[in-house]
Amino acid sequence: MIAFLIKRVVQAIIVMFVISLVSFSIQDNLGDPLRELVGQSVSEAERQALRDDMGLNDPFLVQYARFAKNALQGDLGTSYFFKEPALQVILNKLPATLELVFGATLIIMLLSVPLGVYSALKPYSLFSRAVMGFSIIGISVPVFLTAIGLIYLFSIELGWMPSFGRGDTALVFGFWNSGFFTTDGLAHLVLPCISLASIMLPLFIRLIRAEMMEVLQSEYVKFAWAKGLAPRRIYFLHALKNTMLPVITVGGVQIGTMVAYTILTETVFQWPGMGFLFLEAVNRVDTPLIVAYLIVVGAIFVVTNTLVDLIYGLVNPTVQLAGKTS
Repeated sequence: MIAFLIKRVVQAIIVMFVISLVSFSIQDNLGDPLRELVGQSVSEAERQALRDDMGLNDPFLVQYARFAKNALQGDLGTSYFFKEPALQVILNKLPATLELVFGATLIIMLLSVPLGVYSALKPYSLFSRAVMGFSIIGISVPVFLTAIGLIYLFSIELGWMPSFGRGDTALVFGFWNSGFFTTDGLAHLVLPCISLASIMLPLFIRLIRAEMMEVLQSEYVKFAWAKGLAPRRIYFLHALKNTMLPVITVGGVQIGTMVAYTILTETVFQWPGMGFLFLEAVNRVDTPLIVAYLIVVGAIFVVTNTLVDLIYGLVNPTVQLAGKTS
């Protein structure tokens, strides 16, 4: 365990270094931040003086070294628009984004496992064929188009659900304003969570179905049938447990991916999360905020993948975390 954690920490440092380097290097291609800060009325000489004061005219390596030194102290720069530390602005929006990811993950877990298992056990039934057809459509339709369709049907035509915003929230643990604990907040969560889940749900249904069908053809399952074990015990204890091993691995990566997919969902639903904030930062050329967002998302990926490896090692005792097979 200790060797594994040391290895993952070293890998995480390398990954975060690359992410920070790439994120910092692209900021010059996003536009001139002074355009948004001072407008068009300021002379070119004054612009150059401001660029000198802000360090924007320094060589790239000098700028990156200054940024890396501050980043190691938890300072990712100050947002040009909010006039606040960029990391703090991101963290203020993080709970709203995590709520969407949690709600979408819950939908995926509750639907993908039973639908995938049923489709594997009865692959030729009418319902299984309908589920597979739905999964193909779900993978093909972009998430923003699903979001627009949900808004049109349930908000405009039927008037059942709110179409934008986060709704009422309740203070939890003294620092987290959550919509999960108010009726209005839950109503505002339904459509965005369904929209975000729609891109991953078909993938997991097909993955679980394929893995389950493969496991059911394995030798130990045939041996379990020969021993006369009950079908439920074979399906849900022996087969399903081994089916979930690759699902856990893929699921961890996809949960991190959903954080990135929230950009489209939050934009359509005007959800006040990190993704919506990121697009606003791009429009305003708020480079410190853009870099901070990319680094935070990268950190989420690194932490998620590490936790997935730990869980995989606990679920599958034959795999040692240090990378050796027992």
